[in-house]
Amino acid sequence: MNLKQMAGIEAATYVKNGMIVGLGTGSTAKYMVDEIGRRVKEENLEIIGVTTSKATEKQALELGIPLKSIDEVPYVDITIDGADEVSADFHGIKGGGAALLFEKIVATYSKKNIWIVDESKQVEKLGAFPLPVEVIPYGSQQLMHLFEAKGFQPTLRKTEDNTVLITDGGHYIIDLQLDVIEDPMALGAYLDQLVGVVEHGLFLQVVSTVIVGSESGPETVHNPAAD
Repeated sequence: MNLKQMAGIEAATYVKNGMIVGLGTGSTAKYMVDEIGRRVKEENLEIIGVTTSKATEKQALELGIPLKSIDEVPYVDITIDGADEVSADFHGIKGGGAALLFEKIVATYSKKNIWIVDESKQVEKLGAFPLPVEVIPYGSQQLMHLFEAKGFQPTLRKTEDNTVLITDGGHYIIDLQLDVIEDPMALGAYLDQLVGVVEHGLFLQVVSTVIVGSESGPETVHNPAAD
């Protein structure tokens, strides 16, 4: 069993009967969704899933997990998702899988957020992983110029066949190579006020529990600020 699979299966143990569960996106979250699907089928687990991407929706439907959209539920009990980086003070970067907007919407309406990662995603400070910024296509080139002038080293995300990637929401993603983000809160506030920016991949003061897949087994780290 690989580290991602280990973390995903461990995270699924937090899901209980009757819960509304946010189902994350990405390679680690995929294992968690598989395990929840197994429990629905083999253990008669009764939950409602709320997906964070079209890819997760497709996977969940194939596994027989009942789904509703975020607008059809009053709240989400628990959301389990991956992260691209988690800092020592429990801030995160997400959006490597291009699902950051829907992921942040579901996370915002969740009572508890659990991230599942392997050891490589744990960092002292955020920034080595490129920060995704989801933008509307109209005016996106102006934002590229602005980010270049700021020294943010922006790149417009492309698909494997070199066409511009379009998110589930119909937007572009500009990735910023910042190396070290000294003040994530200030950067998040700056990006929030830019016209044309729909959302960014800084997930600040969001996560309550991080489950880390390590060689010695899954390690659960609780964010004391989430109490």
